Amino acid sequence: MRHQSPSSWAFISICIAALVHFALGFSVEFSVDEAHYALYAKHLAWSYFDHPPLVGWIQLPLVTLTSSEGIIRLIPELLWVLSAFFVYRVTLEIHHLLQGRNAGYLTTTLPSANLCGLLAVLTIIAAPLPHVLAIGLLPDTLLTPLSLGLMLMALRWTRKDHFTIADWVITGLILGLAGLSKYTAAFTAFALLFVFVASPKKAWITKAGFWLAAAIALIVISPVLYWNWINDWISFKYQIAHGSGGTWVWRRVAAFMGIQIACFGPLLLLGVYIFLKHCLHSQKLVLIALLSFFAIPFVIFAALSGGGGLPHWTTPAWFCLAPFAGIGLAKAWAMQHRLAIRILLIGQLLICLLGFGFVLAGGISSAAIKSNPIADIYGWKLAGQKAAQLAQATKANGIAVQNWTLGSRAAWYAQPLPVFVLDQRQDQFDLWFGQLPAGASVVLINWSGMAFKPPIGGNLAFELCEPLDSLEIIRFGQVLSKFDYSLCRNWQDAGIAR
Repeated sequence: MRHQSPSSWAFISICIAALVHFALGFSVEFSVDEAHYALYAKHLAWSYFDHPPLVGWIQLPLVTLTSSEGIIRLIPELLWVLSAFFVYRVTLEIHHLLQGRNAGYLTTTLPSANLCGLLAVLTIIAAPLPHVLAIGLLPDTLLTPLSLGLMLMALRWTRKDHFTIADWVITGLILGLAGLSKYTAAFTAFALLFVFVASPKKAWITKAGFWLAAAIALIVISPVLYWNWINDWISFKYQIAHGSGGTWVWRRVAAFMGIQIACFGPLLLLGVYIFLKHCLHSQKLVLIALLSFFAIPFVIFAALSGGGGLPHWTTPAWFCLAPFAGIGLAKAWAMQHRLAIRILLIGQLLICLLGFGFVLAGGISSAAIKSNPIADIYGWKLAGQKAAQLAQATKANGIAVQNWTLGSRAAWYAQPLPVFVLDQRQDQFDLWFGQLPAGASVVLINWSGMAFKPPIGGNLAFELCEPLDSLEIIRFGQVLSKFDYSLCRNWQDAGIAR
């Protein structure tokens, strides 16, 4: 590493990771969420049932041009590169803040800014979970660079004598785009507000620029507000119920914390511990305010995890924490405490490489393992195309599945056929395709990874379902899953479910 500067190694590391993402992007089919958000681009709207619209809008140009997963995945891959670059820039800004605020204490003890930036970038590259969001576009993939952008503006606020109108306009635009990405952007907005409050000598609430930024953000998110207004605020109602989860239990919180460490790696925690121990001295309030870009969303998600939650929701928060970890690790590196850093870095990178290989191999199927999670990303393209052929041959009204998570891939790979979800849960498919008409016939897809009995008899079922065909998905000699197709006739009492 001595032959290249730390900034050069940061660039090289980002490029290597990006090449791996690019190769994997062409190797696997869409996951359930990727297909769902790609369908957003196929069905443009002001907003959607479960998320704001930017995740669909940003895919429109590529989805219009191609159906290739690898090409469409260029968007999340570029967003990951942008996020890594922002991590590097934020690290340099925090380093400059420390140097300026603590000239008498830290000027001679802080490592170089570029070394801090390199180690911050490496903590992200060595974190397993962010690579998933770097390949598959989720709202969190969008929110991550936007959160870091707001963090950059917060640092600009702390270091400048005053904000220009251009600064306020940029802040308002980033806030608005974050709101168009995911509703949890509100947590990042609170962190930004905390930074303003932590600078008592600077007026902000009385500044015209502040209210201009607020107005710009409100204008940018107005499509979401308008769509929800005309749709009885269904998106907000769904998110409140989804976020609260089920019955709250402590063991879920403990599991959440363990999963977070596994998904993002102990290297980040080690760096943050060293930063708090050695670098958090004067100007504590400003630094704590900046740390709230991690703390506010993480604490909220940890509290909600008692009722349930998903590990990737905290990704933007961890990216905002990485600059502090980079400075802490650089401090330890300069103090010759390098063995633990090397062990954790190499260990986490090996875990990432093993994960990539596991995905490409199609996972492991054996009697000892009840389910193969990797099977979910193979076979849906063939299954959707076969379902479309069977629907055309039988003159069915469309395709049906019995859970919404099975509907996204079916709708993407069998488009433009309508896909009906036969459950009692209102979702985006009801808005796109409506409810299955009474007396309709459909091709029912049953996937072995989430199998259901055919809905026959009763007030909410078909009169008859008869087997049509089946499809086994085989990769490297192992059977990953199986799709069974049935022709189900005469749907009864449509609409009772809702």
